[in-house]
Amino acid sequence: MKTKIFRDILIIATLKSIPDLKRNPSTIVLISVISGIPLFFMIIFSAQIGTGIIGAMVSTVGFIGLNSAIQDMTWDRYLKIREIVVAMPVHPISYAMGVALAPLIVSIPGLLLFMAIALWLGILTLQSLIWSIAILIVCWATLSSLGFFISTNLRRANVYTLSNLSNILGLLLSFLPPVYYPEEILGNFSWISIIFPTSNSASLIRIYSGSLIATTQIIIVRWVVLIITMIIFAIITIKESKWREP
Repeated sequence: MKTKIFRDILIIATLKSIPDLKRNPSTIVLISVISGIPLFFMIIFSAQIGTGIIGAMVSTVGFIGLNSAIQDMTWDRYLKIREIVVAMPVHPISYAMGVALAPLIVSIPGLLLFMAIALWLGILTLQSLIWSIAILIVCWATLSSLGFFISTNLRRANVYTLSNLSNILGLLLSFLPPVYYPEEILGNFSWISIIFPTSNSASLIRIYSGSLIATTQIIIVRWVVLIITMIIFAIITIKESKWREP
């Protein structure tokens, strides 16, 4: 059963990513450019380029995780694609994870570009890169689960409302908390960065890259908060992942 679920996840992810890449390969460039837009402003205003690159990586996985879980599932329901999937022996978890994994596959070239730049500029080392990948995966899983929860519980909302909601949430989680800018700017309120998965992930990557100093206790707290957040949303996703008609 577990093997079938995993195989179905890969099949659905492939079906939803490969055709888009063949039909519109510029999607890869578009995703990278959108995530990297704040970098141009940072370069112009001589801000910390390292923080910007880390923010771009976190923003990429966070934005696509949230958006795919809301927009893709909504469009699938609207276009009756989900009805086809429902008619097949596919577990709803396989469908949800496949939908969330597809845009992550598409964004890999852009992520590799940001990681290569970070290594080239000395922002990340090979060791901190491994930690960064693990953090990005947890961030993606958390926001994908959040997006699935939203799309499931707002299933009566029309596709355009959910599409706008996903874009707004994605922008708020990427630009409002300290993702593209250092949390030190917030002063005594820097603890706010721990609350949001995106800013918490960005700060953890900065800690492992050496650009943010933190005690072992703080690092443990950040990891615990990030992992617990992921587990909570994952549990909610599992409980809510039932085939439902709009």
